Amino acid sequence: MDEEYDVIVLGTGLKECILSGLLSVDGLKVLHMDRNDYYGGESTSLNLTQLWTRFRGSDKPPTHLGSSRDYNVDMIPKFMMANGTLVRVLIHTDVTKYLSFKAVDGSFVYNKGKVHKVPATDMEALKSPLMGIFEKRRARKFFIYVQDYNESDPKTHEGMDLSRVTTRELIAKYGLDDNTVDFIGHALALHRDDRYLDEPAFDTVKRMKLYSESLARFQGGSPYIYPLYGLGELPQAFARLSAVYGGTYMLNKPECKVEFNEEGKAIGVTSEGETAKCKKVVCDPSYLPNKVRKVGRVARAIAIMSHPIPNTIDSHSVQVILPQKQLGRKSDMYLFCCSYTHNVAPKGKFIAFVSTEAETDHPEIELKSGIDLLGPVDELFFDIYDRYEPVNEPSLDNCFISASYDATTHFESTVIDVLNMYTMITGKVVDLSVDLSAASAAEE
Repeated sequence: MDEEYDVIVLGTGLKECILSGLLSVDGLKVLHMDRNDYYGGESTSLNLTQLWTRFRGSDKPPTHLGSSRDYNVDMIPKFMMANGTLVRVLIHTDVTKYLSFKAVDGSFVYNKGKVHKVPATDMEALKSPLMGIFEKRRARKFFIYVQDYNESDPKTHEGMDLSRVTTRELIAKYGLDDNTVDFIGHALALHRDDRYLDEPAFDTVKRMKLYSESLARFQGGSPYIYPLYGLGELPQAFARLSAVYGGTYMLNKPECKVEFNEEGKAIGVTSEGETAKCKKVVCDPSYLPNKVRKVGRVARAIAIMSHPIPNTIDSHSVQVILPQKQLGRKSDMYLFCCSYTHNVAPKGKFIAFVSTEAETDHPEIELKSGIDLLGPVDELFFDIYDRYEPVNEPSLDNCFISASYDATTHFESTVIDVLNMYTMITGKVVDLSVDLSAASAAEE
């Protein structure tokens, strides 16, 4: 291979595929390789037989679960905010033409042992059983403040500079109680722990606005959308995009070894005795294990069920957030449920995930409070995986390494990592001011 590439991307996980798509659209010459013979890396989707092989060894799945190929079980299950950054990236790159989305039915929060719909607007706040009558009025005032808040119009700021006022101080002004703060911070603003309370309130207000704008987008019961046939469709859609712009894909390339010059800069990748030269290498942590450190672990349960999650108004697709405080934990827990309505399981079957940042070595004990909300399950699998993030200095070694996927069941943190990497690689910022109507979700 004599030609030199601008970038070689290793691994076809979602982050790597989005990057190779963005870089190809930018006119860079991209070679994308993966040691596996399938797309998706860690974020792949498995059919039933693959799921069985991975978690149960060799035995065949029972026939009552239906046809193996009707299953698309995401290994990193996440929904997309309808107005969120990932959807903007999909539109910016025109990948939407390869995908079909469908709105997600419901967004719920766990509070005092029960599952409740997340109120996201002043009107919903008034109806919610999460709050007493006086608390509802206070919450409604706060929601109206957030809805009306406009960064460039000081009249809407009520004399507060949200780049300095902390979230705790802003909330104190409305006198909201801890339970209300819990669902606002974790189920609307999607913070993963309580550190946000002592950080500037602007970020939380912005996140709440994103939630309510996304909710308004499809007038559905949630702000989320999700591709038909599961997330495995995404890496493949970006691969198609990259190919349209001249990117080269090679799957099943064993032993992809990054080559460095004497200054320690990446200059190419060798596989099967051939070296492709390049200026930069982009990869997931597994390709450069000596340039990453372990920062945590995700514990997860995967359930196959024959019914929706109880108390979610029979939603066929749903997210439930269990705030850390409600469980006496340091981090939130997430429930994700999808079904045959998104073409990820045979008719009548539902797939649910319970995930959290592991705090012990016993995922089945740790995940119990989430699993208990699922009702009877047909099959249950447990999984735990390490989370890594890069410790190298890309300006010195030309290696751009993504961080592992976290336990959240939405894409906001994932896509921020991708956009930061894009800026490090190119020195540019992706223009995300797009026409959001380009991504529509199928109605029933």
